Amino acid sequence: MSSASIDMSSVSSGAVLGDGPRVVDFIALLKPRVMSLVVFTGFTGVMLAPGHLHPLLATVAILCIAVAAGASGAINMWYDRDMDAGMNRTRNRPLPAGRMNPADALGFGVVLAVAAVTVMGLAVNYVAAALLVLAICFYVFVYTIWLKRRTPQNIVIGGASGAFPPMIGWAAVSGDVSPASLALFVIIFMWTPPHFWALSLYRCGDYARVGVPMMPVVAGARETRKLVLLYTAVLVPLTLAPFWLGVTGIAYASAALVLGVIFLGLALRLWVTATDAAAKAMFSYSILYLFALFAAMLADASTTTWMTS
Repeated sequence: MSSASIDMSSVSSGAVLGDGPRVVDFIALLKPRVMSLVVFTGFTGVMLAPGHLHPLLATVAILCIAVAAGASGAINMWYDRDMDAGMNRTRNRPLPAGRMNPADALGFGVVLAVAAVTVMGLAVNYVAAALLVLAICFYVFVYTIWLKRRTPQNIVIGGASGAFPPMIGWAAVSGDVSPASLALFVIIFMWTPPHFWALSLYRCGDYARVGVPMMPVVAGARETRKLVLLYTAVLVPLTLAPFWLGVTGIAYASAALVLGVIFLGLALRLWVTATDAAAKAMFSYSILYLFALFAAMLADASTTTWMTS
């Protein structure tokens, strides 16, 4: 019997191989690499928001954002375990590999989600808690269950779930949703398609094998590369919105332009060369790009605060 058939039978039956799940398997359900970006953008929202939040409550708010993101990831892995078993990139995750019972993964995710929202509402404020509920529901119900298996626009619409953290962090401090926090949302929302489409270009075979209608599978590589370039070209000027809204200063605007020119250059290279190497470079830089962009916001805001204090 092949390893693939073992994976699929364990996925469908719920059987757990070996000694069962380990702590590291529960950590893997949280998608820690994705969580790190979520936490950082949420922290940026907290730091940029007007007003003051006690450091302990700020820490609680960021922890709630992290736990909610992990809970969403766990529920996503529970629902997508059949597809994960057929993809090289995901087949060794705890559920498709048979190291964990699906019911345990689902229960783990639901408990964490409820806990994160409850603590956010009671300890911080109900606006931040409501946005946290919206982010979780959007990722689980809109993206994972409704869009992912049905439309090549899955990542365009569903990507909104990953854009909520800075809005949630902002609301934790200010108790509201402002144009500035919406600008942070829009930046991540527009960044998500070129980020994931770059990945899907060199992982197209995986998505085709399990029937996920990612853009390269449905529309072809050429159309996907064109869309990557288009979305990147729209994204770069949008990253200046925090500057125009007065949230950041010229230092951030300068950094955003430099980072954006590099990102746009990689998108142009992907369009011209049409190679897996270009797609991998675009994907790798896209992660660094978003981290650097929000780090520049933090650095700019910290410098402005120090100079005016």
